[in-house]
Amino acid sequence: MNKIFGMIGLAKRAGKVSTGSFICLKAIRSGRAKLVIIAGDASENTKKSICDSCSYYKVKLIEFSDMGSLGHATGGGDRAVVSVNDNNFAKAILDIFISCETEKG
Repeated sequence: MNKIFGMIGLAKRAGKVSTGSFICLKAIRSGRAKLVIIAGDASENTKKSICDSCSYYKVKLIEFSDMGSLGHATGGGDRAVVSVNDNNFAKAILDIFISCETEKG
């Protein structure tokens, strides 16, 4: 899990991350978002809105961690949604996420 936070932090420093539900929705709709990460403790309305948009625009979506940890990884306060706007960062984060999920069970 720490590797994922590290990659999110690198992507943020490279300017390839959008945070917050409204800004992430704009990134999804404009086609910039390559991967969307939503916190497990995000509100049901936020989850539904983001999930529906990702489904419609065919953007990969993962549920990971909590709002405080996502916010810390991006250098801010609590964040329910983070979009990764670069193919290479998105692929790296997704690969790490999949390998962590495989190890769990």
